[in-house]
Amino acid sequence: MTDTPLKGSVLARLQQGIAIGVMGGAVIWVWWFWPRHPGWAVAGAMTFVFAHAVVLMVECVIGALINRQDPAPTAGWKAWLGAWWSESRVAPLVFAWRQPFRWRRLPDDNKPAGKACAAVVLVHGFVCNRGFWLPWMNVLRAQGVPYVSVNLEPAFGSIDAYDSLIEDAVQRAERITGLPPILICHSMGGLAVRAWLSRQPVQQRVRAVITIGTPHRGTWLGRLSHVTNGRQMQPGCQWLVALEKREQERSTSPYADFVCWYSNTDNIVFPASTATLPGADNRLLEGAAHVAMAFHPTVMAESMMLVRSASAPV
Repeated sequence: MTDTPLKGSVLARLQQGIAIGVMGGAVIWVWWFWPRHPGWAVAGAMTFVFAHAVVLMVECVIGALINRQDPAPTAGWKAWLGAWWSESRVAPLVFAWRQPFRWRRLPDDNKPAGKACAAVVLVHGFVCNRGFWLPWMNVLRAQGVPYVSVNLEPAFGSIDAYDSLIEDAVQRAERITGLPPILICHSMGGLAVRAWLSRQPVQQRVRAVITIGTPHRGTWLGRLSHVTNGRQMQPGCQWLVALEKREQERSTSPYADFVCWYSNTDNIVFPASTATLPGADNRLLEGAAHVAMAFHPTVMAESMMLVRSASAPV
């Protein structure tokens, strides 16, 4: 397999600026305050570096309160604390390292590889790029599974605008093996794939769709968004209603090929059951946070088993 050259990522440049700005601010703060107030110097630096953990804690508290009315099993405070801790560690790796500085690593495959198994299309979520999937790419390469990925940009545009990017990725995956690919999606990426799929002819374009923490029926946090794709993730919004209507018109069982991972400690998508679909293979992963869930050993192992099993055309 050979690799496909990668185009630029506006989001990567934005996150580079944020990461450099935060670290630079911490250094300047320490330099200014250390000679006179070492305590203030340390406290200020910690605020710069760990402010994201405070935001994540607020999200977890809100999620815990909202989930009390959800049919999914209720998580206790220890589970929420564990989810917060794992997310606090994973988030900087994703948003301050992999996506801004490492997103070009492990380029997509593009050379026909025969029909040993279906190719994988990796579709990231909100304010992410292909760098999100680097741990998955390492596993896919180690197991000889070809993959392609997308950068869903503009980052704050309509989810409908991503159709052409997903179509291009699916076509590239089809050319590699000649088989319908498996789509693995995180968060908003699952909605982007559903929107694309709802406008396809009835014939089978994909072998399966795996969604991880996707707000299929919206998320409470969508109420706070002021950007287009964020508003499209508000529960009961016109965009979600129209999407479901197109899906039902296209097929009587539109979610039969979906595997939906969801968590009762998801700090972004809540209530928890909004990440499920009727008729799909809905799998609860208890105690996992939103970003960390994508790299959970159970999610990765079971998803890879599904990928390996897709060895023949449907």
